[in-house]
Amino acid sequence: MHTDLVAALDIGGTKIAGALVDGGGSLLVRAQRPTPAREGAEAVMGAVNDVLAELAASPLWHRARAVGIGSAGPVDASAGTVSPVNVPGWRGFPLVDRVAAATGGLPVTLVGDGVAMTAAEHWLGAARGYDNALCMVVSTGVGGGLVLGGKLHPGPSGNAGHIGHISVDLDGDPCPCGARGCVERIASGPNIARRALENGWRPGADGDTTAAAVAAAARAGDPVAAASFERAAQALAAGIAATATLADLDIAVIGGGVAGAGEVLFAPLRASLRDYATLSFVQGLTVTSAVMGADAGLVGAAAAASTVRRAASNGVRAVAAP
Repeated sequence: MHTDLVAALDIGGTKIAGALVDGGGSLLVRAQRPTPAREGAEAVMGAVNDVLAELAASPLWHRARAVGIGSAGPVDASAGTVSPVNVPGWRGFPLVDRVAAATGGLPVTLVGDGVAMTAAEHWLGAARGYDNALCMVVSTGVGGGLVLGGKLHPGPSGNAGHIGHISVDLDGDPCPCGARGCVERIASGPNIARRALENGWRPGADGDTTAAAVAAAARAGDPVAAASFERAAQALAAGIAATATLADLDIAVIGGGVAGAGEVLFAPLRASLRDYATLSFVQGLTVTSAVMGADAGLVGAAAAASTVRRAASNGVRAVAAP
């Protein structure tokens, strides 16, 4: 029986999660710490070390053969560094080297969190069985990843498929990334809520101004709330269609909190796709919701590490090495 495990890390601005993951994608041991995002670099690394130490205390740790990390980005897998927008203390932080040192020199693979989610959905989720896929996380930001020719395609930096920063409105609002009219600037949860408020939507008695509250209002028939989701869906459709046309894709999988709006998002998204995905080879593109949920980052980090280990054993350059 194959007994090797991967130690997986899912690093975000709110929490740092870890797990020992087996060859079937089951999470056998879990650990988690809050991310001290407003503190310095070493405080954040201390939380990572605490998660790793808790995993290492498990009797199963001796079966760990590699570490996979899915991190909020930008990441630079070729350099082994991370600079998450929502963790200001980490800029060019040498995470791969530090994790390798903390785990006694285990090989470490680093990918962006959108790529990790993609790896999970392709391995065990909604993109399983599809050789050419775009998987997206639509939440506080908009990220993504690609499967091409049946294989995860993280690219040399670990960020390939980062659809959130495709410009879909040439004269649109400035995006914090420095460009204009990015998918993220239109379709992320905070921007859906911002646009609804700017156009006259008002929250209920609870004062909830999140995208989830806007979705609830849209379901209840509020036209301003519905229009904000329709605009987000149009931006997503334009970005998805561009990516599908460029890479000849079969399926787009959408996860993250905004996807939880259900048909409030997906109905206008499918309608807008008919306007943008017009060439014959992308007209049959399937669009569906992600199914891996909160564990996608950990499962995907393990999948990415396993993919790289197999590639390395076959003489292919790994995405990242300690």
